[in-house]
Amino acid sequence: MQLLPHPSEEAVAAEADEAHAVVRTAHVHALARSQGGAGLAVESKSPPAPAPPVAPARLEWKAGVARVLAKVMQERGLRVVSGGTDSHMFLVDLRAKQVTGKDAEAALSRAHITVNKNTIPNDPEKPFVTSGIRIGSPAVTTRGFGEIECEQLGHLIADVLDAPADEAVTTRTRNGVAALTRRFPVYRA
Repeated sequence: MQLLPHPSEEAVAAEADEAHAVVRTAHVHALARSQGGAGLAVESKSPPAPAPPVAPARLEWKAGVARVLAKVMQERGLRVVSGGTDSHMFLVDLRAKQVTGKDAEAALSRAHITVNKNTIPNDPEKPFVTSGIRIGSPAVTTRGFGEIECEQLGHLIADVLDAPADEAVTTRTRNGVAALTRRFPVYRA
């Protein structure tokens, strides 16, 4: 039988401090994550990786299809807040249709179209209700939609905004969205 040397008090204290530091760090990180705290880049004190550069042609394509969507909204009686768009997104004032942003977001969601309720300048509604929606093109351009598909999508959106409570319109729109997305799957085999 071999006896091991008895550790000194300093060694025991140092080991306990190290173990306590590891546990304390784990608790702080868990607490931060549970409360929606800082991301891993902040926790590790390392900068996030830079975003890969986006080709100017791709940015123009995204803006182009957003312009098509905005034009359809205007043709269907909705006001695009800035009069149009030079980027991949735009803001639509829904007051002409007497629909709130919250109701429009919910109705379009039932039709499998994702938009965000958004306040408009001098919005009379509360921020959790809003008078507008924000529409962007990144999701449809990721799928490969072109101007023709975005025109179709714009009409589907406007159909729902014309009758947000009409289940027949919602079903017809959902079927139209399904037909478009089948032609342009996110993942191709």
